[in-house]
Amino acid sequence: MDIHLVKNIQNDRFARLAGIELIKVDPGYALASMAVEDKHLNGVDMVQGGALFTLGDYAFAAACNAGGQPTVGINVSMSFIKSPRGKIITAEAKEVSTQRRLCTYQVNIYDEDRSLTAAMLCTGYIKRQDPPPPDIQGESVDDGK
Repeated sequence: MDIHLVKNIQNDRFARLAGIELIKVDPGYALASMAVEDKHLNGVDMVQGGALFTLGDYAFAAACNAGGQPTVGINVSMSFIKSPRGKIITAEAKEVSTQRRLCTYQVNIYDEDRSLTAAMLCTGYIKRQDPPPPDIQGESVDDGK
């Protein structure tokens, strides 16, 4: 697991604002939770869809970046199944497939009773990491003179 990429995920300011906590992360897997607060509710006192999306997206980001390659989401399909009950919602992200530049993850969002409330299918683009700069210390430079 690349600790720097996980640290970047843990420093996600929007997730922090939403009150999301990363519970477990391994390459290809992540579990995140969110305590439902008044700020997460929509006008009819149900958990707002964007709050569920943010929780699932955060779990996806943690799972796909934990392997060491910087990865960004490029497509998400989300189905809202039922309104969550209880005060804690969890998102579990699992790798479905990874290829050279694309990865696919299934993210399930559960309520406090472990009932499935939403499901996401996420596609990520695995970015190329720039090679580290060459160590020029001690190298001679031929300037043509």
